[in-house]
Amino acid sequence: MKKRWIIVLGITVITIFGLGVKFYMDEEKLNKEMMNVVYSDEAKQVFEFRLKAADADAFTEKGVIQSYEIDQKSIKKNPMGGINVTLIINGNPELYIKYTMNNFNGELSGGASVTSGNLDKLLGDKEGRNESSYY
Repeated sequence: MKKRWIIVLGITVITIFGLGVKFYMDEEKLNKEMMNVVYSDEAKQVFEFRLKAADADAFTEKGVIQSYEIDQKSIKKNPMGGINVTLIINGNPELYIKYTMNNFNGELSGGASVTSGNLDKLLGDKEGRNESSYY
């Protein structure tokens, strides 16, 4: 009887361990796929298009936005679908735009976005806006 319980306990432990390894491997696969999407040429086109929409002079001497880099630690699966990613502007962590990347009908697009207050202020100052013009 005691030997039987040891066998059942051993099988249970092995099963739980096997499931844990499977879930970990699935998570790693998903993370790798998200990295591939975010660092793809298609994503780069989407990012640059959206940044030029925010700053018409982006990537030129006149523009507020000179460069961007992807914050690798920010890449996460969005519970509502898509991938959350943060772009750090001009190498300054206080200047950022957060995007939700979506894939509709095989086409990658930048969904919702959040712009940091500091970047929004710089973009507003460039356009001649001030905070009182919003009210």
